[in-house]
Amino acid sequence: MSKSPPLTGPRKAAILMLAMGEQRAAQLFSYMDDYEIRDISREMATLGHITSEEMETTLSTFTETVGGGGAGGVVGGWGTTERYLRSFMKEDRVKELMEEMRGPAGRTMWEKLANVNEETLAGFLVNEYPQTVAVIISRIKASHAAKVLAVLPQELALEVMERVLVMDNVPREVLTAVEESLKSEFMRNLAQKNTRDSHELMADIFNNFDRSNEQKFMGLLEQGHPSDAERIRALMFTFDDIMKTDDKGIQTILRDIDKDVLALALKGAKPEMREKFMRNMSERAAKIMREDMDAMGPVKVKDVDEAQLKIVAVAKSLADKGVIVIAAGGEGQEEFIT
Repeated sequence: MSKSPPLTGPRKAAILMLAMGEQRAAQLFSYMDDYEIRDISREMATLGHITSEEMETTLSTFTETVGGGGAGGVVGGWGTTERYLRSFMKEDRVKELMEEMRGPAGRTMWEKLANVNEETLAGFLVNEYPQTVAVIISRIKASHAAKVLAVLPQELALEVMERVLVMDNVPREVLTAVEESLKSEFMRNLAQKNTRDSHELMADIFNNFDRSNEQKFMGLLEQGHPSDAERIRALMFTFDDIMKTDDKGIQTILRDIDKDVLALALKGAKPEMREKFMRNMSERAAKIMREDMDAMGPVKVKDVDEAQLKIVAVAKSLADKGVIVIAAGGEGQEEFIT
C-alpha cells in the first residue's frame, strides 16, 4: 500500500476546502490573494482520493462529520476544483486560473518557464524577435538558458547572445509586456495541450495495440460508433506516418533507435519506407542494413509490429517535443512477412 504524500500547508488547506463544501470554501477563497487561490486550487485538482486516516490528521475536530461513517474521505480533481472556483469567481477568471494550473508549475512566469522543456520553449522563441528572446534568456536560470540556446538555430542563438551582452537593465514595462505575451500566447497553449481529448487518448491506446487487436477493436467501434472510429483513426500515429517527415527528421530518428530494431521494422515496411530510411544512411550502413534484412529470412508479423511500435514511440516523442514534424494517418495490412 503506497504512502500518502506529506501533509504540506497547501495540501492541508486543499483537504479542508473539499471537506467543508463549496459554499464555505467559497467564503474562505474570497479572502485570499490570487497566488494563494492558485496554490490551493492546484493542490485540490491533483489530490485524488483522500483517505479517512489522512483526513483525521488534517481535520481532527471534523473526523466524525467528513472522515467517518464509511465515507472513505473525499475526492479531489480538476472538475471538482473548477466547480468550487465557479461558485465565487467569474467564468473568465476561472478559465484563466485553470489554464495557469494545467500549465507548468511556478508562481511567477519565470518560475513556470524553468519547468518547460527546452525544445518546447525554443520552438516558441524561434518565432519571436531576437530582442524578446534575449530578454527571456537573461531572466531564466543559466542552466536552462544554456539548454535552450543549444537547440535554437545557430544564427538566432548567436544574435541572442550578442544582444544579451549589450543589454542594460530591462525596464519594468518591457518585462511586463514580455510576461503578458508569454502568458497569453505560450502558457495558454501549453495548458490547452495538457487538457486531453478523449479521442486523442483512445488514439494513443490504439497506437499501442498489436495489429490484430487494433483491427479487432477498430472493427467493433466502426460497427457501434462509426463517427468515433473515424476520428480515432484520423488521430492515430502509425509507422507509415513516418513517411510524412522530411529527410532531416528521418536522420534524427535514426540516431535514437537500435539498428537491430530498425532492420526488423523495415523488413515489414513498404518499399518506399525502406528507401526513405536507406537514403538517409551512409552507403555502407545502408548496405549492411540490407544484408541484415536478407539474412533474417521469414519473420513473424508480431515481431515486426513490436519493432515498428518502438520506432513509432521514438518518432512520436520527437514530434511531441517539436524536434520533428509528422502528420497523422495511415495503416498497415500485412499478415506475414517473407
